[in-house]
Amino acid sequence: MVNLIIASHGDFAKGILMSGSMIFGEQENVEVVTFQPTEGPDDLDKHYQEALAKFDNDDDTLFLVDLWGGSPFNRASLIQKQDSEHKAIVAGLNLPMLIEAYGGRLGMNTAADLAKYLVPVAKDGVRSVPEAEVATPKAAVKTDAMAGLKAGHINIKLARLDTRLLHGQVATAWTPDSKANRIIVVSDAVAGDELRKSLIQQAAPNGVQANIVPISKMVEVANDDRFGGVAAFLLFETVEDVLRAVEGGVPIKSLNVGSMAHSEGKTMVNKVLSMDKTDVTAFEKLRDLGVQFDVRKVPSDNSANLFDLIKKANVK
Repeated sequence: MVNLIIASHGDFAKGILMSGSMIFGEQENVEVVTFQPTEGPDDLDKHYQEALAKFDNDDDTLFLVDLWGGSPFNRASLIQKQDSEHKAIVAGLNLPMLIEAYGGRLGMNTAADLAKYLVPVAKDGVRSVPEAEVATPKAAVKTDAMAGLKAGHINIKLARLDTRLLHGQVATAWTPDSKANRIIVVSDAVAGDELRKSLIQQAAPNGVQANIVPISKMVEVANDDRFGGVAAFLLFETVEDVLRAVEGGVPIKSLNVGSMAHSEGKTMVNKVLSMDKTDVTAFEKLRDLGVQFDVRKVPSDNSANLFDLIKKANVK
């Protein structure tokens, strides 16, 4: 796995590290270097050497720096020139770049390969509104785009319960982890809300089609034998919606329980899951229907036991 050093003027590197952890989870072999207003080049050199010394392996190292030609870039360049075979630099650090670096280094062994991969990703992460609405390939995200690709039933790669539906963690961590080629938000409420539909469509990651369908449509699709080419990532807003889908015949064998927003009358069972007795009853019915539960916020988390959490929290 390629080591990462995130470097910036001021504390920007610390902030983006925290943001990346919120989306992709805590990461190993990642160090932060900051260049403060009171410091000089020698201080920056020292920070870099201290960061490098913390890596207890011989893997390549990639420097992700904020500004081409700035001091963090220039001092990293001196280090890179001394070991160009095992070190590389990418300037123009943004959050899409960092998230993709976390995922990309799992399958890349050299800093140079990872650096080459990250540049177009970082550029694609820069969009604007309303221009982004024009650039988005609408044909790929219309709800009527649920056309069958080849004979066979839909392949559900992942089903996730997440109140926030399609957001950063889902787009950048769970979607590539699932190997899905289509995200399907299954919700009567969202399917009838044009504003929410539009926002979800804009949040879809590049190369993955997104659809928003009511539960009855998902049941219909699940029983149709013309969707054999669809590798689907299903997103649900409530556990009750999941139960309706499963009872209707959607073949969900495992449910990733990611987040359930807190509201009045609900009990927090961990930092991101809040539920009441109605929710618990729905989970129990799903369990009785043979559904297993994978309680994880991000793919790198360890899975927790859902009913142990519910019992400990004494949900009423």
